[in-house]
Amino acid sequence: MYDMIKINQIKTVNDFNFKDKIAIVRVDFNVPINHFSHKIIDDTRIQYSIPTIQKIISDHGKIVLISHLGRPKGKHCKRDSLKIIVPLLSKILQIPIKFSEDCIGENVKKNVFELKNKEILLLENLRFYKEEEEGNKNFAFKLASLGNIYVNEAFSVSHRSHASISVIPKFFGNKKCIGLLMKKEIQCLEKILGKGRKPITILLGGAKISSKINIIEHIIHFADHILIGGGMAYPFIKMQGGNIGKSMIEKDQNEKTKKILKNILNKCKKKKNLFFPKDVVIADSFNNHANKKIVSIHSIPNGWMGLDIAPNSIKYFCDIINQSNTIFWNGPVGVFEFSNFSLGTRSIAKAIVNATKKGAFSLIGGGDTIASLKMEKCEKKISYLSTGGGAMLESLKNETLTGIKAIIS
Repeated sequence: MYDMIKINQIKTVNDFNFKDKIAIVRVDFNVPINHFSHKIIDDTRIQYSIPTIQKIISDHGKIVLISHLGRPKGKHCKRDSLKIIVPLLSKILQIPIKFSEDCIGENVKKNVFELKNKEILLLENLRFYKEEEEGNKNFAFKLASLGNIYVNEAFSVSHRSHASISVIPKFFGNKKCIGLLMKKEIQCLEKILGKGRKPITILLGGAKISSKINIIEHIIHFADHILIGGGMAYPFIKMQGGNIGKSMIEKDQNEKTKKILKNILNKCKKKKNLFFPKDVVIADSFNNHANKKIVSIHSIPNGWMGLDIAPNSIKYFCDIINQSNTIFWNGPVGVFEFSNFSLGTRSIAKAIVNATKKGAFSLIGGGDTIASLKMEKCEKKISYLSTGGGAMLESLKNETLTGIKAIIS
């Protein structure tokens, strides 16, 4: 995945003593919120950041937490204020959390200056400034000037060239590191990327193939089984001459995409490690109560669409999963939010849990995929749940994340 010599040289929070120091910690508190009840729906990302925060506090350091929330597109808005995080974070850490109504400016400097050892200040949403997503150097400098040591604990956005991820580290010299969550994410990904116990099975689902086509190109070389489900399967089936009816397929597939698909099929024909569903549950409209029936994935009638994998495919995929020692899963294999088309995804989740119980290492990431696990109440029975969908997928392309490069350089 990464240059192993460099990875071993990346400093973590354990390489620093934070006593009397101000740590700028880039966390990802972009958590789902119910805006009607004004409550946090899932606090996983907050919980995962706690060990790094506690390490710095135990050193008698000071912490300035920076994060984004939602997509305010450079405008201040109450809906996306990080202030909602304060009560929960205070409760988890059992200490008061200070909050700044802005993330740059004189008032912020004053708030930071007044921090005592073992105190935490959470700054307002970075994305209230368009400069954050633009990777603006001046904005990054203003943030960097608030502290002595930079800590990247936001794996889920470390593939983005944003000011708080890829630019801030440039101002810290060798006073920069990754947090314990970042380290764990990297170690778990390394268990998948060619270093896992064989057989290695990678299951990719979801609607769009464009975001994962380059991943398939890379994993062909080391994965023993590549299972393709959900909307991702249909472009392949169509290229093989199958009839996919009106099943979901990206409209903007260009000649380059088609060429890559063809190349993947040719390579996997030799390696025999690419697997598609055999049968699918089809519907005559996109809703939970549509008429449905089971057909071969290659013979979907016109006017019908595939919305889930069917019994033969479920058994086929689950048998492969049960024989695996290393498993990666991203993307549901059907429209699991419709109860009548959720059996395939729920069955996959159970199969991965069973394989994990038998000693397999399982890594699962992506919001929808984790949501499907939670439907079955088995999210705690997986080896590791990744906090980063996009960042995790970028890593599978064998690319060093922007946020990691910034720490190494």
